[in-house]
Amino acid sequence: MAVNFAQWGNDLYTGRRSYDIVGRRKWWFLAAGILVLLAAILLVKPGLQLGIEFRGGSEFTVSNVSTSDQQLATDAVAEVAPDEVPRVTSVGSSSIRVQTSELTNDQVEQVRTALEDAYGVSEDDVASSYIGPTWGQDVSKKAGTSLVVFLVLLAIVMTIYFRNWRMAAAAIIALFHDIAVTVGVYALIGWEVTPATVIGFLTILGYSVYDTVVVFDKVRENTVAVTEQSRSTYEERANLAVNQTLVRSINTSVVALLPVAAILFIGAFVLGAGTLRDIALALFVGMFVGAFSSVFLATPLEVAFRLREKGIKAHTAKVLAARTSAVTELAADGTTVVAADAVRMTGQTRPGSHQGTSAQPRRKGR
Repeated sequence: MAVNFAQWGNDLYTGRRSYDIVGRRKWWFLAAGILVLLAAILLVKPGLQLGIEFRGGSEFTVSNVSTSDQQLATDAVAEVAPDEVPRVTSVGSSSIRVQTSELTNDQVEQVRTALEDAYGVSEDDVASSYIGPTWGQDVSKKAGTSLVVFLVLLAIVMTIYFRNWRMAAAAIIALFHDIAVTVGVYALIGWEVTPATVIGFLTILGYSVYDTVVVFDKVRENTVAVTEQSRSTYEERANLAVNQTLVRSINTSVVALLPVAAILFIGAFVLGAGTLRDIALALFVGMFVGAFSSVFLATPLEVAFRLREKGIKAHTAKVLAARTSAVTELAADGTTVVAADAVRMTGQTRPGSHQGTSAQPRRKGR
């Protein structure tokens, strides 16, 4: 299997094997649009479950419990505040966390006593605290500011580095897609959004940009002086770049997702609700979606932008016209033209029909 995978990767890089990823960009755009639309719907209903750090309230932690029955905590709170709907979660195998809206001091003491009796623990095993919403709002505000600053700096740096604003625009759109889908998954699952979750959202931005920049760098290398030759179009050169970096994207994603998956499993099923689980889910979904967007969304978007340029549009028409003319001349001479002959005679480097190293872009002398 390893040998076959290595051969597959080598064929992708040399061009002997290729997938028309860029050419099918309308399907990728449609898929991305549907995912974002579904995420938007999920944000409306059922919506995000904000943690106590964002909504404020009272929190109780019961340690050294002999049972993980959450109904006992619900009933204990109902004895003191019948209208209250507490959020009860297991923390590890011996603790229960109970979150409510803001309670009075008397109610807090009564709930503490009720929890002690319900779980048969001592007074020292029940801890209570009040968390105001101001801290969570401050975290959200700073996270929003950080996101705006990050996007502005990203746009400037990528525009300068690639000497092309279209790549920066495509990368930013892909980032919004990644964030939207990740947030939508959180709304679908119903896990609480905590400060650790926000940190996870911000972390996946760096991963997604890194993967996208690697692909764009190969696109730039392949498309240097693309209008000075008539062998292939800008779209074909860009598609070749995506295929050449496909194996690298897969390897990087797998290597990154495996430890995050392990952390997610431990956080969700071993330790219960907590920081590990919150940040791991955001990272796992964000990295997975980011790997998709860097290959199937960012580069196709960049190509769609570039094909609107007069120079690129004229060059594409010229190359396609030359191919049509060459095939027509061959047919006029009585030559039976099949697909393979057309590719060979016209020098076309279309997906699935590349001609190995001879089809690779040539670098200009320095």
